[in-house]
Amino acid sequence: MALADFIESRREPILAAWEAFAASSGPAARHLSRRELRDHAPQILDAIVADLRAGVRQVDPAAVPPDDAAPSRTAAQTHALLRVREGLDIDQLVSEYRALRASVLRLCRQAGPTEAPTLDEMICFDDAIDQALAESVEHFSQQVERSRNLLLGMLSHDMCSPLQAIQTTARYLTRIAADEAVAAAAERLGRSCERIQSLLDDLVDFNRSRLGLGVAVTPRRVDLHAAFEQELEMIRAARPDGAVTLAANGDCRGHWDDRRLQQLLSNLVLNALDYGVQGGTVRVALHGEDGRVRIEVANDGTPIEPATLARIFEPLARGDADGRRSGLGLGLYIVDEIAKAHGGSAQARSDAGGTVFTIDLPRAVVDGGGRPPAVPGEPSSRHAV
Repeated sequence: MALADFIESRREPILAAWEAFAASSGPAARHLSRRELRDHAPQILDAIVADLRAGVRQVDPAAVPPDDAAPSRTAAQTHALLRVREGLDIDQLVSEYRALRASVLRLCRQAGPTEAPTLDEMICFDDAIDQALAESVEHFSQQVERSRNLLLGMLSHDMCSPLQAIQTTARYLTRIAADEAVAAAAERLGRSCERIQSLLDDLVDFNRSRLGLGVAVTPRRVDLHAAFEQELEMIRAARPDGAVTLAANGDCRGHWDDRRLQQLLSNLVLNALDYGVQGGTVRVALHGEDGRVRIEVANDGTPIEPATLARIFEPLARGDADGRRSGLGLGLYIVDEIAKAHGGSAQARSDAGGTVFTIDLPRAVVDGGGRPPAVPGEPSSRHAV
């Protein structure tokens, strides 16, 4: 008997074995009904049988939807979506396919030599199982990441209002406090709120970029030298233990989002202070060139390992700062995203002479028509790159 016919003839024992295994896969499965335990197993089995009868897994080009159409999910993808919603993890999902493969092979062995599948059938069967597994794992991972990003977005949004209330109260107490101790405590509270707000801002930017929305920028006419001087004054006040210098040459004016570039500078300088030699100087330099401006932030310290340097702009990746840095590991990732949102790029190099981060920016954020805004100095429409 052909393996496809054999599977169809043993359909109910195979589905019963799937159900039994799913029920034993963990606490999250204990509350599931029989229908939920089987889920899309019948349809997955049908797809495997169809592949066996075709002899090879085939994709009809006419059945592939265009990029702008909403593709229908396969049974394996839908199964993954429901398993995410039911609280099962990816290991349990993978185990279901392992159990399905094992149950079919066990039934073949029990049926005796006359029912043994051919080598070609086994190759096609394994390919069909692996394809269904790959579809499930990919869709499961996408759903988990999407859920995580939505959670980050909701968390960031819901925390903004109470945090703003605390900041307002801290500023009010600082103004009216007659007692120096109370004023100092209110000031510390305000600084702590600013730190939390910075972390929330990082979460919002991270969430937007992971959802494919990019970092939003609102360009206008900016003197980057003046904007950076203003930001460095605030950094020096907050970090009196660190020395930061700024040098500029050439024309440093352009059409950018100054608040975003100040955020970029702050992330780079604070990173340089935290990871450089204690007591050393962080050097910020601006170079105005034809059509572009180059930003450099340099510090002295131990060279960054090549493997770490290669992934320095990846999210949630942090180096060792001897416990001096408390954060989410998103700062340099957001630097890279801000540079990209302005049509620029971010690079890093590190050797015995120190570490240098370089941001290369065109003088204007280019809109969808490929041209800078027509009226310099006036706010343009909001870009989400």
